[in-house]
Amino acid sequence: MRHRRHGFSLYELLLTLTLVALIAGLGLPAFGSMLARAKTRVEVNALFHAIHLARKESIMRKRVVSLCPSADGLHCTPGRDWSAGWLMFENSDRDEPPRRDPGEPLLQSHLAHPDVIITANRRGFTLRATQKRATNGTFVVCDRAARAIPVALVVSYTGRPRAAEKDPRGRPYACAD
Repeated sequence: MRHRRHGFSLYELLLTLTLVALIAGLGLPAFGSMLARAKTRVEVNALFHAIHLARKESIMRKRVVSLCPSADGLHCTPGRDWSAGWLMFENSDRDEPPRRDPGEPLLQSHLAHPDVIITANRRGFTLRATQKRATNGTFVVCDRAARAIPVALVVSYTGRPRAAEKDPRGRPYACAD
C-alpha cells in the first residue's frame, strides 16, 4: 500500500511564490494611485460640504460665515496654503481676509490628510446671506507624490461649489510646488 504524502514540492512552492510576487508587483502601483485618488477625493468632498454648510449657516443665521486656512483648528493662518486644514466661523466683524477674533463662534474645523496638498487663489472664502454675493475662487487638491490627477473645487459668486479636473481652457489643473 502506497502512502500519499501531503504538502508541496520545491518546484510547486517556487512557482506559486513567483506568481504571487508577479501579481503583487503589478497590482501595488495601481493600488497606490487608487489610494491617492481616494485621499484627494476625501479632501475635495470635505471642502465641498464645508462650502455648502457655510452657505446654509450664513442664510440660517443671517450673518457672514467665513472659511480660512488653519493649522491649529482655532485660528486662521495667513497665505493660500490650505494643506493643514481649515476652519469655518461666524465672521461678526466681516474682516477681509477673514480672521477669527475672540467671541466669533467656531462652526467647524477640519484637519486635512498629510498626503494631500491644498492651495487656493484666496486667503479666505466668505459666504453672506442671500442679499450679497459670496467670495468666488478655486481650490486645487493634489497628491503630494503626484500619483493622482489634481482636482479643483470651483466656488461661484453665489457660493456654489463644483469639482473639475480641467480648467476653463481644457487643461489639467497644476499643483503648487
